[in-house]
This record gives sequence, C-alpha cells and structure tokens, in this order.
Amino acid sequence: MTSFADLIAEARNSAANLSEIFLRGNGLRLGVTGLSRAGKTVFITALVQHLTALAPRDQKNPLPVFRVAAEGRLIAGRLEPQPDDHVARFAYEDHIDSLTGPDRHWPQSTRQISELRLRLEFDRPRRFANGPAHFDIDIVDYPGEWLLDLPLLEKSFAQWSRETLEASAAAARASFAADWRGFVLGLDPAGGEDESAARRAAELFTAYLRAARADAYALSTLPPGRFLMPGDLEGSPALTFAPLHLPEGYEITPATLAAMMERRYEAYKTHVVRPFFRDHFARLDRQIVLVDALSALNSGPAALRDLQTALDDVLAAFRIGRGNPLLNLFRPKIDKILIAATKADHLHHLSHDRLEAILRQLAARAIARSEFSGASVDVIALAAVRATREVAVRRGRETLDAIVGVPLAGESLDGEVFDGETEAAIFPGLLPADARAAFRGDALGIPEGEADYRFLRFRPPVAVLGPDGAPLPLPHIRLDRACQFLFGDRLL
Repeated sequence: MTSFADLIAEARNSAANLSEIFLRGNGLRLGVTGLSRAGKTVFITALVQHLTALAPRDQKNPLPVFRVAAEGRLIAGRLEPQPDDHVARFAYEDHIDSLTGPDRHWPQSTRQISELRLRLEFDRPRRFANGPAHFDIDIVDYPGEWLLDLPLLEKSFAQWSRETLEASAAAARASFAADWRGFVLGLDPAGGEDESAARRAAELFTAYLRAARADAYALSTLPPGRFLMPGDLEGSPALTFAPLHLPEGYEITPATLAAMMERRYEAYKTHVVRPFFRDHFARLDRQIVLVDALSALNSGPAALRDLQTALDDVLAAFRIGRGNPLLNLFRPKIDKILIAATKADHLHHLSHDRLEAILRQLAARAIARSEFSGASVDVIALAAVRATREVAVRRGRETLDAIVGVPLAGESLDGEVFDGETEAAIFPGLLPADARAAFRGDALGIPEGEADYRFLRFRPPVAVLGPDGAPLPLPHIRLDRACQFLFGDRLL
C-alpha cells in the first residue's frame, strides 16, 4: 500500500528528475552496486580513469569495443561537480592513488552512498550535422548490503523472522549461527519488553551476519545491511532488534518483546530502507550489479545457491522496464541491467565463457523477469583492473595454462604462504563446461560444505607512467564491453 509519505517522495523525485534533465541535458544516472567484495570501488575508479585519461590517437585504443572510442569520436572526459550537494563525493583521487601509488593496494570498500558526475565530450557521426556534443554520466555508488534490504519493504517482521531463522538452520550456516539461535529460541516473544534481551539478541545476530560474510563461507543473503555498517545509527533502537521464533499465524500483542522488536524492525524500514529507495535507488536509469562469483565457487555449492537467492532478491527490487518516454521524465525506470562477474583475471581466459555461463545460471530467474518487463539484460565476466597476465608453462611434455601475478601478503596455496612482493604462477584450472555442475558440488571436485581455495587474491599491477609522469590507464578485461552496453547507445 502506498503511504502519503511515499506519494510526497514520488512528487519530490519527479521534480528532481525534471530539474536534472533541464540542467544536465543529455545524460543518465548509472547505479553501481554489488554484493560484498565484488569490486564496486575498483570498477568506478577504473571506468573514470579510462574515460578521463584518453590514449593519444597514435596509440592503441584500450577500449576497442566501446564504439565511440573505437571510431575516434571520444574527444575528452572530465569530472564535474556532482549534482546532489547532500551526498558524499566518490573519492576518485584517493582511490586512484591507492591503485597506482608506490605501495599499490586495493581501495577501501564502499561504506556509504557516493556520487560522481563524469562529462564526456564526443563528436557525432557524420550523418549528424550538429558537431561536438557532451554527455553526463551521474555515477551512484552504493553498498550491496543496502540493496539486500529492499525486499524487507514487502515483508512483515514475523515473515522476516521465520525466513531468517529457517535460513540459519541450513548446513552452511548452522555452525556459526548456534550461539545466536540458542539465545533467540530461548526468548519468550510474549514476555515483557526487555532492553537487555534486545541488545544481546542484536549483538549475537550481528556476529552471525559478520561470520556468514567471512571468506570461509562467502554467503550473500545478509539483511539487514546496516547491521554490518551502522554508521551514525550504531546503538540506536532502529539497529537493536533481531528475529524471534514466531510460528505461522502467531499474533503479536502490545507491550511484549515481540511488539518491541517489530516496532524497531518497522523503524529500520521507515528511517533507513525507505529513504534510500526513494532518494537514490528509484532515480536510476541504468544499473550494473557486480558479483564475486569466484568467492562463492571457492566456498562450495551452498554459497552459490545463497548467491543465487541474493541475486534474485536484488533484481526483484529494481524498478525495471522501458516504460513510456514521457512518463519516464517523472518516474524513471531502469531499462538496461548489466550483471558482471568480477575478478575474471583470476582465471585463464579459457574459463571466461564458463564463468559467464555460471553467472547466467545464477541470475536466470531474475533475468527472465527483467526481460519480461522490457529491460535489456546482459552478463559479462570482467576485471576492471587486470592484476595478472597469462602464460603457458611447460611441465615435462605437458603445457599448462597459468596466470602470473603478485598474490596479496598472507594468501596461501598448497602450503605456500605468499609475501605480497613475489610473483607466482598459478594454475587455476578450468571451470566446468556445464554450469549446473557448480551447483551440484562436482564442479571442481568440491564435496558439499567443503571449500577449495584455488582462486587467490592479487595485488594491483604496477602502473605504467606516461610522458607527463601520470599513470596510464590500468589494464582491464572487458571494461569496454561494459561501457558499450551501459551507455554506448546514447553517444550518437
């Protein structure tokens, strides 16, 4: 049911959209999100670097699939003041320094909403006589953990409690959920309001969510997202609640522990989730969803199935469809979605098609629903920054396809612990030809519930400096294909 506050927010967004169109002119709002550790910050940083530090015309084009660049029509790219003064600016300069500085390291993960406006100047094709034009891309970066909160808007406290407790009982979660489940199942929902019980339940629940996200499990369905990055809400009642054991048909009565938890759950939706949807999410034109499928593959079939559920929830939250061009001025819809499996450089290129097939299998239900609504959806295996190179290594009479890079300090493989300085040749193996095998547990010979840590994390590559001493754009895999899909059609 649409509330009066929702109607007011829709009117405000419609006015903002019209204002943006007149002030911005030709352009779009691009949402960039992803689940934990998927590489959102690296993607945006690499995208901006490539589009603002264009290669000289006499050098090889690093974005050959991006049509406007391939045709030599991309004149320049530059950063402009962002459109929303109340939203943090994406710290591009800090992030590019992290990637290309002497101690090169990956930038910090997204922990808040941020924006950046990128203006591209380009020549129109010869069939148009209007001469040079510009195109503004407003990049909206937001944590994937917040994205998983959107389905909560359609769920009651009782429904969310049942689903969360049921999920925590699964084999993949039972071990690290035991302390929280033991405490919560011992609480009486019909008992009186108890602040101490609420605080303890919230602490144990947060510890459970944090453990589920750890490398050993790499699980994805972890709402509420702000429990893991509370910011200025830390300690507030809106973050001091937890699921309770409420059987189907249970009626919550006033002045009980269940009523207290329900009130705080609804406050979380009202003051955290709904404003994010109204003020940011509902204004997007196009969207890229980054997915760390390799971590899920490392952790086994249970993590893959969990990721599949998360993607289904995520894409169900989007306002999707082509819609009517006039109506889209007031209530924009996302008409293109790119789902990208990141860290493709951790695999040999012979497995890239197979990684895309696994990703398509992961998102099959969501893709079908999006396409039915009229949106264009594509999947891609990419590395916004390529940290490895490929080599062929001879071992006796056999030639092995390997990748070479500098593993992060502390990474280990077959008993060897890497120091973060030494290059290593890694044989990641081939992903299964049948994507469905990854969900059965026989993809890489991984029994259910066990992990095979064959995919290591690498340091960023050493930056190559140009004649002016500035770092040249870092190598990538299919970043140009992502550009072409997301906004290439608008640069005409």
